[in-house]
Amino acid sequence: MKAARCCAPPRGQAATDQPRPAPAPAARDHSRSVLVAIPGGEFLMGTDNPDAFPTDGEGPVRPVRVEPFQLSAHAVTNAEFAAFVTETGYRTDAERFGWSYVFAGFLAAELRRVSPRPEITPWWCAVQGALWAAPEGPGSSVEGRENHPVVHVSWHDAHAYCQWAGTRLPTEAEWEFAARGGLEQRVYPWGDELTPGGEHRCNIWQGRFPVKNTAEDGYRGTAPVDAFPPNGFGLYNVAGNVWEWCADWWSTEHPGAGCAVNPRGPERDTERGGSRVVRGGSYLCHHSYCNRYRVAARTSNTPDSTSGNTGFRVADDA
Repeated sequence: MKAARCCAPPRGQAATDQPRPAPAPAARDHSRSVLVAIPGGEFLMGTDNPDAFPTDGEGPVRPVRVEPFQLSAHAVTNAEFAAFVTETGYRTDAERFGWSYVFAGFLAAELRRVSPRPEITPWWCAVQGALWAAPEGPGSSVEGRENHPVVHVSWHDAHAYCQWAGTRLPTEAEWEFAARGGLEQRVYPWGDELTPGGEHRCNIWQGRFPVKNTAEDGYRGTAPVDAFPPNGFGLYNVAGNVWEWCADWWSTEHPGAGCAVNPRGPERDTERGGSRVVRGGSYLCHHSYCNRYRVAARTSNTPDSTSGNTGFRVADDA
């Protein structure tokens, strides 16, 4: 298996983490997201599974304790993000830069021809005018996809939404604890079998990546945020669909002996030039190339990067 990523490459400009003006808090009801109470507790984080990518720092397996907290049942939707933009006038990083990465297979031939492609991940096109409200670029919209996860949002955008909503991004430890749904050291949020009884439990790539997606799970792109059964904590789509930003800076160094309590990652990423953690995999993940829809899998991107398969969900203290 290749140690490759289906997530889009970094934006290419130097990573920025400059403070942004905080949007005014929502004038109405909190985040509008359904927040699920996560009980907290001790669990074994990470994996030593042979399918793990050593360079991603998935292992070693280590004891971690998280305090009780709340996490949204599903990723933030297009409708929820639209309410934020309408109320605040917020401009996303994709709008500020003027472009975002779109999977080439979603584009008309004319748009593919004029959109630059990264050499190492040529299935991505840097599309002028692609943004959360126009996920495939000019002429596209989210009409009919109001209940799909918002995409083309950077870590900065997700953080701004949380400030407005009175919430925060989950730490990586919180995210994994919640995604496991009470199961210990299982490969997926529902167990060790990808399709138990032949039933699809997540939205990932089927077929031969990146040329043919048979869409056996019902979706070529994003799926509704509640498209598949929830895990043991009542959380939807913590595997596949869209990558989800976490609060932490990237690191492959983990706490040593003993049980880490509420770990929050390093103060700064010194390994990948200033990247934040993303979790969960996406509709582009495939076992032959980027088997990162496993619950312990992880990767990263710079906080100003955006793509058509990255979103987020919100957290709050208990």
